[in-house]
Amino acid sequence: MATKKDQTEMSVEERLRTLYQLQTTLSSVDEKKALRGELPLEVQDLEDEIEGLTTRMDNITAEIADFESAISQKKGEIAQAQASVERYNAQLNDVKNNREYDTLTKEIEYQNLEIELCQKKIREAQARVEDKKAEKETTKANIDDKRIILEEKKNELDEIMQETREEEDKLREHAKELEALIEPRLLQSFKRIRKSVRNGLGVVYVQRDACGGCFNKIPPQRQLDIKMHKKIIVCEYCGRIMIDPELAGVQTEAPVVEEKPKRKRTVRKTKKAEEPEAE
Repeated sequence: MATKKDQTEMSVEERLRTLYQLQTTLSSVDEKKALRGELPLEVQDLEDEIEGLTTRMDNITAEIADFESAISQKKGEIAQAQASVERYNAQLNDVKNNREYDTLTKEIEYQNLEIELCQKKIREAQARVEDKKAEKETTKANIDDKRIILEEKKNELDEIMQETREEEDKLREHAKELEALIEPRLLQSFKRIRKSVRNGLGVVYVQRDACGGCFNKIPPQRQLDIKMHKKIIVCEYCGRIMIDPELAGVQTEAPVVEEKPKRKRTVRKTKKAEEPEAE
């Protein structure tokens, strides 16, 4: 593993070459990830959805338990009210005046109203229990369906992962080795650039006098600076680190200049001068 001293002793050209190697390695990792497509996100979404539905079903179960507890409580209140009615009816036989009779009669009416109210509450709670049980069954069926789909997605993802895992692990290991050769400050800048651009290219080479990332034209003097490898130069438009194609190992063909056909010189024909007549 390279030390900090090794990192500082590296020339700018070596740093740029190492950065580009790291870029190509990470791009290969990105390609492996792209093979998986949206499957990881789909798996995560399904797992989150199942977790949410499970929590919802737990809440429904708790609500059913609360309604059933309320029903039991109301049934107990009905039993108490009925016992009171029976007791008051028995006391009616021993009343001594109209005042006692009216009082007992009102108590009986009140208890009967309490019984009716409790019975109404019980019917409402029972209806809610039935609704919640139906909702629970629907939620459970939904969870079962989601779990089947999740299992299929996981199996599909595992197959793809098995095909690319070994090669991807090697690429990641190589990327770690390259990162150890790059000074931390430069490495952080490179990673920040990679995160900020869509295609993950933090280092690009000049293509047709333009930035290989955003394709904006690069002035000739700046291109010359890039070729000199004396300092790290970034694109003033997209912020990517730029290198010349030769450093990236890319062979560029010199532009073929077509020679213009030579124009044939036209010679004007002149009339021959008349020869003097012989004397």
